[in-house]
Amino acid sequence: MNKINLKDICYQLVETFKFAGDISLKLRNEGLRTQYKEDNTPVTNGDLEVNTILTKKISEITPDLPIISEESSQNKSEKNLSNFWLIDPIDGTYDYVNNKDEFTLNVALILEKVPQLGIIYAPAKNRMFYTYENGKSFELIYEKEIRLDCSKKTSPGQIKAVHYSDKLKPIIKEYHQKFGVTEHHKMKSSLKFCVVATSEFDIYISEPRASEWDIAAGHAILSNAGGIITDFEGKQILYGKKNFKNPSLILRRGIDL
Repeated sequence: MNKINLKDICYQLVETFKFAGDISLKLRNEGLRTQYKEDNTPVTNGDLEVNTILTKKISEITPDLPIISEESSQNKSEKNLSNFWLIDPIDGTYDYVNNKDEFTLNVALILEKVPQLGIIYAPAKNRMFYTYENGKSFELIYEKEIRLDCSKKTSPGQIKAVHYSDKLKPIIKEYHQKFGVTEHHKMKSSLKFCVVATSEFDIYISEPRASEWDIAAGHAILSNAGGIITDFEGKQILYGKKNFKNPSLILRRGIDL
């Protein structure tokens, strides 16, 4: 699969994401139906409908590549996956259910265990992010592509961190001190990756939690924008791991924050 194909695939999916995002908002306005999965996390008819829309389009575009989705058991038992899709139809279901606006739609194409193509859409915020190769990460604003390059936008001496909780765990506090973080703000969904790629924030740090489909699209967007993604030991994050579980994460806008 060459770069031209990746670009074509990306733009086809951006249009599908716009449609799926509209559907997610329409279903929420009509009143969501919520169930609880075996792990006691919520899933709504909106999650399932978005999953259907995205999976159908991806299957049409790349019928030979397996699809791993949070909301489907299909292909999750496969081993030694190297080239495959990861879908998180709606990341931030709590926000989605409770009429908040940070929930996102996510898809990533993994090639040789590394995210190459990624799309994240926050329909309630009307923020669309996507990438298909190194140096080609964008936010689409009023149908105009704004290239993301991770250049510093925070004030000199200011290092802003984004975090998934108001209360920081001791290990996260230690890393914030190490990197000289001056302030941190809460954000629930994969938007954390995007706001580091746009340089609204400088860093995000997380202990092992969640799953590969939660981070793959954001990983592609941030990495292709010039950001740095490693685990706590400075190792590269690869995909297709057993049970699709995440390691620790350090996302940085750059080496020099």
